Amino acid sequence: MERRLTAILAVDMAGYSRLMEQNEEDIVTRQKVHRRELFDPQIASRAGRIVKTTGDGMLVEFASAQDAVRCAINIQLAMADREGASPEERRILYRLGINLGDVLFEDGDIFGDGVNVASRLEGLAKPGGICISDIVHQAVADKIKVPFRDMGNQRVKNISRPIRVWQWAPDASLPSPELPKAAQQQQVQFATAPDGVQIAWASIGQGMPVLKAPNWLNHLEYEWRSPIWHPWLVRLARLCRLVRFDQRGNGLSDWGVEAVSEEAMTGDMSTVAAAAGLSRFALLGISQGCSFSIRYAVENPEQVTCLVLLGGFLRGRLKRTQPDQKHLYEVGTMMIRDGWGSTNPIFRHFFTTTFMPDAQPEMAA
Repeated sequence: MERRLTAILAVDMAGYSRLMEQNEEDIVTRQKVHRRELFDPQIASRAGRIVKTTGDGMLVEFASAQDAVRCAINIQLAMADREGASPEERRILYRLGINLGDVLFEDGDIFGDGVNVASRLEGLAKPGGICISDIVHQAVADKIKVPFRDMGNQRVKNISRPIRVWQWAPDASLPSPELPKAAQQQQVQFATAPDGVQIAWASIGQGMPVLKAPNWLNHLEYEWRSPIWHPWLVRLARLCRLVRFDQRGNGLSDWGVEAVSEEAMTGDMSTVAAAAGLSRFALLGISQGCSFSIRYAVENPEQVTCLVLLGGFLRGRLKRTQPDQKHLYEVGTMMIRDGWGSTNPIFRHFFTTTFMPDAQPEMAA
């Protein structure tokens, strides 16, 4: 067996079973023509080697990540032209995934984690599109001037770690419009709640206003620099004006506060909305921010255009029927109360594994 660094291209036909059920002879014939006139010449022109084929796809190796990406883009652009006249329900479209990894070679076949990742990336791609791993994107970003969209970390089947994915879609002929520099930068400001608490807030992006409800934990500056949150915030800033703030007792907002309640949180939402000049806006609620968003919408229906809720709950631990839920709540509350701000690594480990259970060591550091 031989081991070497290789760029792997995984190819799969979207909706293969459905297409074959409609007219298998037509699909097989057209697929052979695409293979003969497009795939084989493009792969050969980039010094690629077809490792294996399946009924609806293939696995290809390249010595260069740049060659693999150029080949994939050329194939997808050509396929859009070749299949453009076909009815949409009979159109042949391929999903492509590319990874760069250390793989094993034996008897003409390739094996290893790098191959598995390429196959999972192909499954994330849109029909007619391409997904590449972060290491491939780093290798080609300065050399291939086509727009890849950062999808952030993705969990995929049978791969224990999250994979950062970049996507090229068939309609991505032009780069995403650049935001003015002022909209790309975060400037933290402060607003004063009715009880005198200073609330730190920031606004990024342009367009439809979205107010993010508070959720624990928050820190405007840490989130802006975080490898987890920053890509997500930048993507949102391209779609809307996002206004966020640090929940009282957290981040850059006042820590030593007396009132920490649902009423106080929704009051802070009103304070920030007024400071940001928001009159009608969407509410984004994550975790406990879901309940704050719902209450705010009920109390201020004239202000809220819609709710976007993620990871909330119908009943808190104290309202659930399982007795262990109340006990877990009490233990967690005690850890938070006694360990908040402590330098003891036991508490840091508790907080990290609670809020970032899937974090890789470098992210949790």
